[in-house]
Amino acid sequence: MSQQHLQQLRQLMAYEASRNAPPADFPRLPPLPSARYTDAAFHALEQDILFRKTWLLAAHLDEIPEPGCFQRWDIAGAPVVLVHADNGDIHALINRCSHRGAPVAMDERGKRKRLTCPYHGWSYSHEGELLAVRESRDFAALDTEALSLQRLRCERLGKLIFVNFDPQAVNLRESLGALVEEWAEFDLDNCRLSRRDRFSVRCNWKIAMEANLEVYHVPSIHGKTVSPVLDARRNVNSFYPGGHSRMVAPIPKGHAQPAWTSRWPDIPTAGDIARTCTQSYSVFPNLVMPLNQFVIPPIQFWPDGIDQCIVETWTMAPDWGPDTDRGPDMWTEDDGARPSRVLREDIDMSEAIQAALDPQSNRGIPLSYQEARIYHWHQSADTVVGAANVPEGLRVQPVLEDAWLHPNEPRLR
Repeated sequence: MSQQHLQQLRQLMAYEASRNAPPADFPRLPPLPSARYTDAAFHALEQDILFRKTWLLAAHLDEIPEPGCFQRWDIAGAPVVLVHADNGDIHALINRCSHRGAPVAMDERGKRKRLTCPYHGWSYSHEGELLAVRESRDFAALDTEALSLQRLRCERLGKLIFVNFDPQAVNLRESLGALVEEWAEFDLDNCRLSRRDRFSVRCNWKIAMEANLEVYHVPSIHGKTVSPVLDARRNVNSFYPGGHSRMVAPIPKGHAQPAWTSRWPDIPTAGDIARTCTQSYSVFPNLVMPLNQFVIPPIQFWPDGIDQCIVETWTMAPDWGPDTDRGPDMWTEDDGARPSRVLREDIDMSEAIQAALDPQSNRGIPLSYQEARIYHWHQSADTVVGAANVPEGLRVQPVLEDAWLHPNEPRLR
């Protein structure tokens, strides 16, 4: 992070602490239609468009570290297999044989010289090319080139592997924009994967995710966990093109680092904000990326029906050496048996909100200035889906204009 950016953030923290109202020119946020969490048509739009036109975090290179390694990835709603090719590239292939549709990879993960369908023995290269057809004499004029496995867009940022179902999408780095440069200090090329877990939660996926898009709730339900390490009154929200956003709040002076951090090496290139603040990015559509000098612990939120979701937690960290079998674990207790206390606090509240939802209600959800990252997400979702495709009563008015998107910063005036 540049000195100019660092100075700007410090100025904004001081501004947030001193203000008695939202910035004078900050747009009034219209109430958010509550049916966006309950409407079957809107849920279908999310499944059919939102998750098919955006970059989704799929894996870490440590999970498929060598040529020939593969791993299934089905959570995004389509059968996908990720394969490490001989030349080092990672490919995302639809896990469906071109003959009769059987999965070419039945195991969750493994290592093979080629992908062979267990049904009729058709085999494919790591790039998805059809290599051999058993009893090919029985097929007349078979066009093998046209029968390759469908390949999806697959790109990496450090060791993080992203997939996009849209062949026309901009590349990953262009999609992330300024986030690529801002994350450079966290050495994503060398951080190892320590844990990856999934938990089923009884609420709409956006309800669970939005607990990570605002700090307004922190003093209420995280009074003994997050609140002591986060000065919510000095929190700075930033909005980025493409639906991404960021929060940065200073750690109160005199607060000691948790005892567990002394066990692990830190990221030596991590900067001042990482060491003195709590910061977290929202990467559109479903990834939350907290960043500090000890661990990189992404959280993802996947729809599993209208009123249920899967929360996927990751912990990545600098190499913890050969003397320790396991690295740090940011999000679970008892070796993945249950979510951490902080996560349980959010999950319990999210499930309570879902249980109290009235699907017949026409009352909108009022959002504060501190909850504007939520509005920015919904406004961006309508842009990706296409406002004309969204039922009229569920549309979000595009009131957050480009003047409020990074690198613009009207508050400094």
